[in-house]
This record gives sequence, structure tokens and C-alpha cells, in this order.
Amino acid sequence: MKAYINIDQERCKGCLLCMEFCPKQAIILSNTLNAKGYFVASFETSKECTGCASCAVMCPETAIEVYKS
Repeated sequence: MKAYINIDQERCKGCLLCMEFCPKQAIILSNTLNAKGYFVASFETSKECTGCASCAVMCPETAIEVYKS
């Protein structure tokens, strides 16, 4: 099963809890600023996502959606 995540860049505040709890280290801090001035988390598409949803559970801003296909 293949999975991926979508991070709402405008909701993300760059706390990096998602990055800390991702077992595959598939989330990075990007160089992109959102409208509020936060550097935001980004899904690294070259890495494998298991769809465990740890990132979404830990996100205090509910900015992450997990998709499985």
C-alpha cells in the first residue's frame, strides 16, 4: 500500500512535531514561508510514507491529511 501526506501550508506553524514523530523521516522543514511568516513542514516525496498517521495525530494545527492508495 502506498501512502502520502498533504500539509496545509497556511495552517502549519513549523513546530516540527510531525517531523519528530515520522518513523520514515519523510517530513522536512522547507525554506518556504507561509502568509503568517512561519517556515513550514513539507513532505519529501522521494521518501516512503507508511500511512501510519503519526504526523497527523501529533499536529496541533490539524494541518496534515494522510492518504493511502
